[in-house]
Amino acid sequence: MQLQSKIYEADSVSAVQELYHFNGWTDGLPIVPPTEDAVRACLDWVMMPPDQLIGIEPVRGLAVTAEKLAINAVMAGCLPMHFPVVVTAWTAMMQEPFLMHGATASTGGCAVLVVLNGPIRQEIGASGTFNALGNSDRATAAIGRAIRLCLINLMDVRPGVIDRSTLGHPGKFSYCLAEDEEDSSWKSLSEQRGIERAASAVTVMAAGAPRQIMNEWTTRPEEILETFAAEMRANLRHYSIHPGNYAIVIPKQLREHLQAAQWSKSDIAEFIHQRARIHRREWADVGKGAVVRDRGDSVYPAMESPDQLLVIAAGGPAGGFGAVIPPWLGNKSHAVTVPIGACIDCEPAKK
Repeated sequence: MQLQSKIYEADSVSAVQELYHFNGWTDGLPIVPPTEDAVRACLDWVMMPPDQLIGIEPVRGLAVTAEKLAINAVMAGCLPMHFPVVVTAWTAMMQEPFLMHGATASTGGCAVLVVLNGPIRQEIGASGTFNALGNSDRATAAIGRAIRLCLINLMDVRPGVIDRSTLGHPGKFSYCLAEDEEDSSWKSLSEQRGIERAASAVTVMAAGAPRQIMNEWTTRPEEILETFAAEMRANLRHYSIHPGNYAIVIPKQLREHLQAAQWSKSDIAEFIHQRARIHRREWADVGKGAVVRDRGDSVYPAMESPDQLLVIAAGGPAGGFGAVIPPWLGNKSHAVTVPIGACIDCEPAKK
């Protein structure tokens, strides 16, 4: 089947860059020219025809096809083996609970956090150790960037157009990490969210920038986790009191103390759910006294339930660091987990 997208010709790689920058088809960085062969290689890897519908964005009714995703994935530097993750992430993002339009159009400036689980991490070389939230490896860097380029070119999520971010954050270039399942005794994130451990899966979350914490002065789980909870309380004071999905990233040094004490991810989530909450009167301490009014004694938890906390094992082997990743705007958007290769909203096979 023929590709449907318009074909452009250019005399050089430099000319390609200028063409794409001039038309606003990039994120400001150089792109890989999406040749027909490269696009077809991505489509062949997932065995999809160019016109296969991946989904329809529920607010504006914009259709997303495999061909359009493949073009942007190539531009981002993805190899064909990375493309199943891009397709699955977009399948998850277009589910109604994620509220893609709100998350990508808000002045709040969040980005789409993508978390990888299962065998595909090793197949594509996605590292969950050193620099897990940075440029840890080719796969997560390119996949995260592909998500952003697709938003730009398929949903018109450009600064000042659909994207109304006041500040944004660097995760809007790329925000993808793999969980370190091999060096953890915990269930994986996707397993906790109902996916079989043997399956590969993608979780997406409308997320603010990561807030790094450190505690190297204790081995007690309660004291380690109090540091995470304190950062979440700060977010409730400084940003928003609306509860929703938070993610915490726990690297090996802190993880070992928690696992030695036989704390599970569920134990962690239960503890933090109880500790990460504030009184409305605390807003007066950060210049927001005008909105306290007569509700100073009202209590606001970071999450409505422990299940809303995404606990991720990732990060380098040394250093008592961790990270709290706050939500865009509480329950306006919900994290979504989809197994790779799953068909969402497919009709059941006839018996």
